[in-house]
Amino acid sequence: MAAAQRRGRRIMMSPAEVDAFLSGQRTCRVATVSPQGAPHVSALWFAWDGTSLWLYSITRSRRWSELRRDPRIAVVVDAGEEYGELRGVELSGTAVFVGEAPRTGEPCPELDVPERLFARKNFGLDSMPHDGRHGWLRLTPEAVVSWDFRKLTGW
Repeated sequence: MAAAQRRGRRIMMSPAEVDAFLSGQRTCRVATVSPQGAPHVSALWFAWDGTSLWLYSITRSRRWSELRRDPRIAVVVDAGEEYGELRGVELSGTAVFVGEAPRTGEPCPELDVPERLFARKNFGLDSMPHDGRHGWLRLTPEAVVSWDFRKLTGW
């Protein structure tokens, strides 16, 4: 057990590495819980503002309805193909709904930064296009686990 813990610390990303990794990635996997207690995992684009993960979800999705009922959420962002390249971050906590749902662009200062980040990263735009089908979820993680197998030697 102690050897596994030491290895875990060795491959853990620093806060700066987590920030750079989350800022550079586009897609995450979002886990929610169904009313029957079964997990549901789906892929989604996101924005990272250095503190919170912002998810732009279709408001008529299973994910949205499950989070309305039970806001517990876990998200994984990962990259790499070969074992020695694998890296990622798992964030968990409680989803918070922000702004109107669905989002039509009503003024909401709390969304200024995430919408700008999301629009630039995913659409190459300076402002967020609103389709009246999506809404914002914020995850300010209560727990963060990270790994970067590139830090292992001998692979």
